[in-house]
Amino acid sequence: MLFGRSKSELITEENALPGRAQPLPVAARHTVLDTPLTGPWPEGYETAVFGMGCFWGAERIFWRIPGVYSTSVGYAGGYTPNATYEEVCSGLTGHAEVAMVVYDPAKVSYETLLKAFWENHDPTTLNRQGNDRGTQYRSVIYTTSDAQAATAKASLEAFQPVVTNAGLGAITTQIQPLGEYYYAEDYHQQYLSPSKNPNGYCNHGPNGLSCPIGIGNVPAQTSVEVPGAAH
Repeated sequence: MLFGRSKSELITEENALPGRAQPLPVAARHTVLDTPLTGPWPEGYETAVFGMGCFWGAERIFWRIPGVYSTSVGYAGGYTPNATYEEVCSGLTGHAEVAMVVYDPAKVSYETLLKAFWENHDPTTLNRQGNDRGTQYRSVIYTTSDAQAATAKASLEAFQPVVTNAGLGAITTQIQPLGEYYYAEDYHQQYLSPSKNPNGYCNHGPNGLSCPIGIGNVPAQTSVEVPGAAH
């Protein structure tokens, strides 16, 4: 039975849940930034997508970075269109929980976003962050351009020696082109915002390592800390 399978193994396309044609409804505006949640985006702005465990804390990391225009949480990397949270948690969609970041490259570099990504989760634990286990919690960077892909790969190569010197294992983070991005249910959007659940569950925070990339708006040897986040 599919529901008896290990959630540490990615489902195949032929065995994935069918999903639905209609997107899950979300609010029009970002709860914290008061910007559009689903676009359209200003000309010249770019998008980046990161999976680093539970998407609640991941999204908060990025909306606090100056130059970020909008953020949202959703599902990507799998097969089931417009999946629900329960379906994703079943392991039967192939999706990862992700945060989408819309940013102004004139104000914040992609390297700075990568620095925040690497320094605020454990990229060496396969399909797990802390006590959150399953393929939906995998560490992954979904790229939206060839330039992002090259930069993301360079950042991984730069960070691996730092991780190794800290006594940790190989980075398990996947770097893949973004396919479809599906918005998660509205109650997940900006879940940890002051107007929703400011003291809600979050297992993100600085991991004590410094990624030597991203010297634009964040000093290269300074961790991108998340004020008020649970550690």
